[in-house]
Amino acid sequence: MLELDGINVAYGKAQVLRDVSLSVAPGEILCLLGRNGAGKTTTMKAIMGLLPLMSGRVVVNGTAVSDLPAHKVPAVGVGYVPQGRRLFGELTVAQNLEIGLRVRRGGPEVLDGVLALFPRLAERWSQRAQTLSGGEQQMLATARALCLQPSVLLLDEPTEGLQPSMIEAIRQVITVMRDRGVAVLLVEQRVDAVLSVADRVAFIENGRNLETLPAEALRADHAIVERHLGV
Repeated sequence: MLELDGINVAYGKAQVLRDVSLSVAPGEILCLLGRNGAGKTTTMKAIMGLLPLMSGRVVVNGTAVSDLPAHKVPAVGVGYVPQGRRLFGELTVAQNLEIGLRVRRGGPEVLDGVLALFPRLAERWSQRAQTLSGGEQQMLATARALCLQPSVLLLDEPTEGLQPSMIEAIRQVITVMRDRGVAVLLVEQRVDAVLSVADRVAFIENGRNLETLPAEALRADHAIVERHLGV
């Protein structure tokens, strides 16, 4: 369970998030939607402790992770796939995954389970991350997060720049994690990709909460999306 309780966040003197609250239940995909600059990525960074809170709390399964230093947040069971992937480009696929495994001391069975979701990574085992295609790099970034055995998974623009076959592969893994009881918070610009997997959608504008709706309501009435995003 992920809970944000009235968080306020600033970059220096410029406040970006204002009393943002949301929750994601185990086995649920919540998509955070908003225009560019609305505060979506800032929300992700705040959850991970990469940006300090001015006030409010971030709680994961009863633990106030906002009280922890950033390097301890993943150990609570929060997997993060940032926009741009942020892989260790000079390291191999195997070495990148090993870093994920070490966070919570995952054994061979954890690695085997992750590779079962991304069999292509086994074929690229000894390749350096920077030599992979964009889609393969996204797979590796997601797989590294899954090596933490997360109870909460944060994904920031996971399909950005990917071809349709890779988008579908990532989307399938996201739904598998939901079915396994993981709470998934998804930031995505491609509304069509979102509505096919999300359970609920939370809109954010100028760093503030707007309405949170069942995804089926948006599928039935696309005018709701147009009202909030102007698309």
